[in-house]
Amino acid sequence: MNIEVFIGVIQIILIATTPLVFAAIGELVTEKTGVLNLGVEGMMLVGAVTAFVTLVITGSYSLAFIVSLLSGALMSGLFAYLVLILMSNQVATGLALTIFGIGLSSIIGKQYIGTPIQGLNPYFFVALSFLIVFLVSYFFYKTKLGLIFRAVGESHNSSHALGYSVIKVRLMGILFGGCMCALAGSYMSICYAPMWQENMTAGRGWIALALVVFATWKPGRTLVGAYIFGGVSILQMNLQAWGVNFPGQFFNMAPYLATMIVLIIISSNRLRIKLSAPASLTIPFFKGR
Repeated sequence: MNIEVFIGVIQIILIATTPLVFAAIGELVTEKTGVLNLGVEGMMLVGAVTAFVTLVITGSYSLAFIVSLLSGALMSGLFAYLVLILMSNQVATGLALTIFGIGLSSIIGKQYIGTPIQGLNPYFFVALSFLIVFLVSYFFYKTKLGLIFRAVGESHNSSHALGYSVIKVRLMGILFGGCMCALAGSYMSICYAPMWQENMTAGRGWIALALVVFATWKPGRTLVGAYIFGGVSILQMNLQAWGVNFPGQFFNMAPYLATMIVLIIISSNRLRIKLSAPASLTIPFFKGR
């Protein structure tokens, strides 16, 4: 492999991995507060379609991303209301949010399939993804509010006893996660693949959820995990181009198989996961308790 090809592969990996970084870091913040949101895929799709449609109608990239972030905030806000106020089951509600997002994005974007747009240069968002990971890490481990977020995720009852608002902290975490998922989706429809196509996220939301576990809820490791997956994805495409004779189906499943293997390896060390996962994850908070 010559240097030009190597640099090209690195560039493709950076561009292709960015939506995973956005979605995974958003979900990590949500889970750090003790809430599991399985609606990542649905929020990414709604973020993608709202950004795309807004851009087609208005021609404004800034407005497209703003509307996308608002859509993520609205969807995650709905999820927050259901799980924090109505005390619905987090797993079931998250799955319902994904199903809702898939259907809603399909309805909104139906007439815009195949509509051409001028895509944005993705490298600003590549740099932004690194910056967000750094800021999230700094927030959790260097600031008082970050310590409160982690405390709520570890023991919401103790945090409440100390006078911290568990509901407000979790609401902020959920909203941040929703906005990051929407940003991931809008990046895909405007920068990565400038178009709208139903289910264009192609399961990246589920991979983002797996990456949080892979990273054992550490922001920096989330970045590493995302690039491992991105590298596997790009590698399988280049191996085909280089004439390596393997069935095409194997290449299509390779990134997801790699993620499963990583999760199995990490899950085998139960003590490590137990020590890393927020202790209050998925556990509803009742003020009266």
